[in-house]
Amino acid sequence: MMRSRITRSCLAVLLFAVISAGALAGMEPGTPAPAFRLQDQNGEWHDLERYRGRWVTLYFYPKDDTPGCTTEACAFRDNIFAFEDIGATVLGVSLDDVESHAEFAEKYSLPFSLLADMEGEAAENYGVLSDYGNFQVAKRQTFLIDPEGRIARHYTSVNPSGHSEQVLADLKTLMAERS
Repeated sequence: MMRSRITRSCLAVLLFAVISAGALAGMEPGTPAPAFRLQDQNGEWHDLERYRGRWVTLYFYPKDDTPGCTTEACAFRDNIFAFEDIGATVLGVSLDDVESHAEFAEKYSLPFSLLADMEGEAAENYGVLSDYGNFQVAKRQTFLIDPEGRIARHYTSVNPSGHSEQVLADLKTLMAERS
């Protein structure tokens, strides 16, 4: 009986690992980035096809106007000219609504689009949707999407301080490798 429980537990853990690995495998470099159609803080619609031909930094974050999310957003803001100079677009995504994004962007003078994924569909498609107590949030993860619409890099462990600089350096390296 005890051996049966241990075997079932091991199988359950193994099954979870296989399913998790399969979900993450879809975000491997070279795979197509999932499509999305979301409104920004100004009510303007954005979809991935709009950015075809450009590098995109698509960063998911849990919640507007919280300490880590503010640190990360302000770092991207402070480096926005460097991203623009190399032809890269920065897009932030959370499950907050358009109004929350508008207040957050205005409060911190954020010069890039914050996309409202209120249903969590984009977060789910990118594998970053997470339950947090009684509600859902997007995990803090970033995707670099190449000009052809493929995942070039996926950051699963993000420290809000210094992440923008790391992404910028990696973008420059990826661009140099492809030229």
